Amino acid sequence: MVFIFNAEERKERILIVDDAQMNRAILADMLEADYEIIEAENGVEAVSILQKRSGEISLVLLDMVMPEMDGFEVLDVMEQEHWMDSIPVIMISAESDVIQMQRAYDKGVVDFILRPFDERIVRRRVVNTILLYTNQKKLIELVAEEIWEKERVSNLMIEILSHVVEFRNEESGQHILRIHVLTELFLKHLAGKTQRYHLSPADISLIVMASALHDIGKIAVDERILNKPARLTDEEFEIIKTHTLLGAKMLDNLPIYTDEPLLKVAYQICRWHHERYDGRGYPDGLAGDDIPIAAQVVALADVYDALTSERCYKKAYSHETAVNMILEGQCGTFNPLLMECLREMDDGLEETIKKSESAQNQHELWKTMQEALRNKDVSISDRSLRQLNHERMKANFYADMSGEIQFEYTLAPEMLTLSDWGARKLGLEKIIADQKHDQAIRQIGGADKLDTISKAIRSTTPEAPVVRYECELHHDGQPRWYQIVARSIWEEGTPPKYVGAIGKAVDIHESLMRLMELEKQASYDMMTDLLNRYYAERYIKERLAKNQNAEFVLALLDLDEFKRANDTNGHLFGDRMLQHVAQLLRQAVRGSDIIARAGGDEFLVFLKYTEDTDLDAIISRIFNMLTGSYHGFKISISMGAAQTATVGYDYDRLFQAADQALYSAKKAGKGRYCYYDATMRNTLSAISPIDGQDNKAPDLRGGGVQ
Repeated sequence: MVFIFNAEERKERILIVDDAQMNRAILADMLEADYEIIEAENGVEAVSILQKRSGEISLVLLDMVMPEMDGFEVLDVMEQEHWMDSIPVIMISAESDVIQMQRAYDKGVVDFILRPFDERIVRRRVVNTILLYTNQKKLIELVAEEIWEKERVSNLMIEILSHVVEFRNEESGQHILRIHVLTELFLKHLAGKTQRYHLSPADISLIVMASALHDIGKIAVDERILNKPARLTDEEFEIIKTHTLLGAKMLDNLPIYTDEPLLKVAYQICRWHHERYDGRGYPDGLAGDDIPIAAQVVALADVYDALTSERCYKKAYSHETAVNMILEGQCGTFNPLLMECLREMDDGLEETIKKSESAQNQHELWKTMQEALRNKDVSISDRSLRQLNHERMKANFYADMSGEIQFEYTLAPEMLTLSDWGARKLGLEKIIADQKHDQAIRQIGGADKLDTISKAIRSTTPEAPVVRYECELHHDGQPRWYQIVARSIWEEGTPPKYVGAIGKAVDIHESLMRLMELEKQASYDMMTDLLNRYYAERYIKERLAKNQNAEFVLALLDLDEFKRANDTNGHLFGDRMLQHVAQLLRQAVRGSDIIARAGGDEFLVFLKYTEDTDLDAIISRIFNMLTGSYHGFKISISMGAAQTATVGYDYDRLFQAADQALYSAKKAGKGRYCYYDATMRNTLSAISPIDGQDNKAPDLRGGGVQ
């Protein structure tokens, strides 16, 4: 990470928010010699600027009356986002309305300036306000740095002490880090799952820090027992068990800090992290929620890490084996709620732990922090601000170069912000308030698509925040396919709060069209332009699976004299004859029916019907439409049909039954159609023969067998 600084001192930035361009120009002329001016012509634009640059702005001059979002609505948002804590607001008004002024002061406004503007009054009030808040910020930064340094030293001392214990115990140097990570993961998941333990973010942070001391008592245990590679004797195991009481005693005997929350939580963890939910643990045999939740969670983290890590007395188990052992009760009994958390976290747990073990990342972060602290001439907030500016510049450049429509959605206020390139591409405003009712954006996406995307994003969770959605967007006079990838944003809390989303829309039109063309080439028969047998089977299986209560019929058709057509008139004539039959078949069925070339001179028809439908009339009509002649050559069709009502919804059985009915029709003299029935169970097939002999002739009635 590189911090970039300007040689010249940065000017304080003032955001002027007024719908009248003249008023903004007058105020800018008064102030631009000493301040950097940012302008917004309405409240929506002002909020958007504050969302991106709140840390840079030293003062807001805010008009009271504006379209779209007035000054009081802007103040409401600033209060919700806690911007009022660090950014002073001077209200602009044309009249001294005492009630309105009181309302503004109640919302945190620090001063007023009235129109017409008096330059001396404006400059004096701006200077005084910025000076007051600048001094306040410096004081806050000094206190924050002091608190941060003290917390860093405290964490460092805990880490050193815990690593001393690890070194003596010859355990992995990553053990404490993994206990930290696992404890935090389990606690956050538990807090999001239930309010039973009232775990605030501060509580979670405290427990995670104290977890490093869970085995501090081992420092007083004979290391020959701690590191014995062979199985422990009963006496040695009893000695090992004393580390819980020894660690608790060490903490309890500290002469000072006995009332510190960290020490109290550390005591609970040290003493009771080997207790079990069923009361069969040690040292005190506590059961259920008599065991503090901090000790319960650290116990689970400790057992998981012990199973998945190599020790002097055992090999490491895999993640899957370790989880199964814990869930099956092979490692003691745990809180059922924690077991639910483990099941729900199972898929991503191992990967999260691996990421946390990146020593290089930890080392780089440490070096960056040390380097930052050495720059005493620059405050923490100023360094962060400059780095954010640098990152924003890179992000804008990459967004323009990528050809992606990038966006940000916020819930409070409800606002959609597009990247510069994305807004130009779609012909939209960069900032759109209340996009649900914005006509321009609805014309591009359509109400149903916007609602689908919105619902998909809102249905995410902090653990699975990403959604993907493909749809058509209409712009430049034509529809184009886009893939929308969005990530929901959650505010930490118990439970986490959904606050918005970021994402991008990528134009996939050309690649999708190429893919569709390739799929069509793969799925359609080149000769007849009908589906091929493979894809027909795939689509039929999908319909059968989704419509188990509907009635379907599958029919197989065969050209009786096709070989003679080829032999007499040549293969080119035969090819055109197949195309002719395919065209007749398209005319004979509905658009929702499935028709395909099953192979050679065989065709397939799959259609849905109801109890009120005269199925025989449909089959007869298809049969009769296909018979006739082609350039003087008589077309003769044999046809076999099988119904789901007779055979069931298994595709292979349905196809075979239709095939057997087709064979029966051919054997009965060709030029007819036949329905499958139980008498054909052992009949040979015309397309896919099976073993067996047909000893019973079908019952012919008119053109078909009923």
